[in-house]
Amino acid sequence: MKRTILAAVGLAGILLTQPATAEMIYRRGTAAAPDTLDPTKSEIQPAAFIIYDLFEGLFTLDAKGQRRNAVAASYELSPDGKIYTFKLRADAKWSDGSPVTAADFVYAWRRLANPKTASPYGYFVWPMVNGQEITSGKKPPESLGVEALDDHTLKVTLTKPTGYFLASLQHVALFPLHRASLEKYGESFTAPGHLVSNGAYMLAENVPQSHIKEVKNPYYYDAAKVKIDTVFSYPIDNQETEFKKFRAGELDSTSTLPNAQIKWAQENLKDAYIAGPTYSTYYLSFNLTHEPWKSNPKLRAALALAIDREVIAEKVIGGGELPAWSFTPPGNVGGYEPPRLPWTKQTQAERDAMARKLLAEAGYGPGGKPLPEVEVLHYTSDNARKVNVAVAAMWKQKLGVQTNLNNQEFRVVANIGNEKAYKDVLYYAWIGDYPDANSFLQLFRSDVEQQNLPGYKSADYDRLLDEANIQTDPAKRAELLAKAETLALESNSIITLHHNTRRRLVSPKLKGWVPNPTDFNLSQYLELTP
Repeated sequence: MKRTILAAVGLAGILLTQPATAEMIYRRGTAAAPDTLDPTKSEIQPAAFIIYDLFEGLFTLDAKGQRRNAVAASYELSPDGKIYTFKLRADAKWSDGSPVTAADFVYAWRRLANPKTASPYGYFVWPMVNGQEITSGKKPPESLGVEALDDHTLKVTLTKPTGYFLASLQHVALFPLHRASLEKYGESFTAPGHLVSNGAYMLAENVPQSHIKEVKNPYYYDAAKVKIDTVFSYPIDNQETEFKKFRAGELDSTSTLPNAQIKWAQENLKDAYIAGPTYSTYYLSFNLTHEPWKSNPKLRAALALAIDREVIAEKVIGGGELPAWSFTPPGNVGGYEPPRLPWTKQTQAERDAMARKLLAEAGYGPGGKPLPEVEVLHYTSDNARKVNVAVAAMWKQKLGVQTNLNNQEFRVVANIGNEKAYKDVLYYAWIGDYPDANSFLQLFRSDVEQQNLPGYKSADYDRLLDEANIQTDPAKRAELLAKAETLALESNSIITLHHNTRRRLVSPKLKGWVPNPTDFNLSQYLELTP
């Protein structure tokens, strides 16, 4: 009898009910482990993948990686361009069911500004009244130009019009915080069971060297539109390991793709291979707080000129990379096209000859000082290793300079860079925090301590950037930004290498994935089909 019922009725019941009740689980590789899930303190992209799931600011990213309204329902700007008034949506809630209010933003932004927090993004508050004075310890955080007029009205007062301010509000550093949980748990407020967030997901598990698990937030205002129930993020530094896990069906998306597997994936995994340019630059940074780099610009220039960027972009990496002639990526983002220095239009043979000449003028080589032995610190990655092996070979072949490669975990490299604790040269990458040249050029400011990896300082540069960012005329602003970037490039404090094309594998079952310059595809817009 039971068997007859199953055949006649049960099978139909299974077919009808299983899709509605089956949990939709998304498994992704995120490369490195997050540095922290604290939005105020986080700096690296692998953490941002998760934080964008857990939190929302006044704005967040849409399915195409563009800014969209989130907690902000609307805003008004005063005629003088200095006062923003944001109306917050009434249905925004924290994952414990309590309302998200303007006071939550005031609390979070004051914490960001507080020098005791030591946020790498403290400079994000500088446009606000007293922002810079607070981060330098000259004024209290309570004097920051942000005010809760009522639960759903946030007023922000800037010292002067700032062309990039609105764009910056999509960044995780400016997301709100749940004050009660932070004050109750202190620095452990990001632990599972402690973390109260306001995004599409909540934190369920965080197992070091294993995984981070997120589950849907039932109090999220758009919860009904969120298809994926559970997100597992796996930190996998080894790109070959990540590649194998995808092929074995253990991942639905990878963070990247090993260079050696690009051609194979293009031919054999056509439905899964996805590539697109990102708003990013890979570069080498000289430590200008150390000798011989601090006082020898000709030595820095010689090493910069000897690197064949076309070879690195097209042969060492391949897959559509672009050689980098500027720090800000090309493409007329926000109406800005970066400058190119005269030497970038020479042949590589001409650059090599100039490099040898500058090395001799710097006092190195026959009849001069012994050639320096350069240590390059880079993060653990097959692609990073191949790039730096190629750089070392070029320096040895063309200039006779010996290079030692030192690889460390990505989070370790980021911390060492921020502290200027690397010996000679650091290999790093920067992905724009928002679609504006200032997101890159701000890193060369004298008063940006942590993310200014070379420790570059120039009063003229700072002045040009300040003048640019109060300009309301886009053409004049772009002209001033280009002058500032030219100064920074001429210093040879960094060596730009290439602009990245992100190549990864995405399961054909994962719908809604859109390659975009910010390189973020938020889980809430994705869906897994059978």
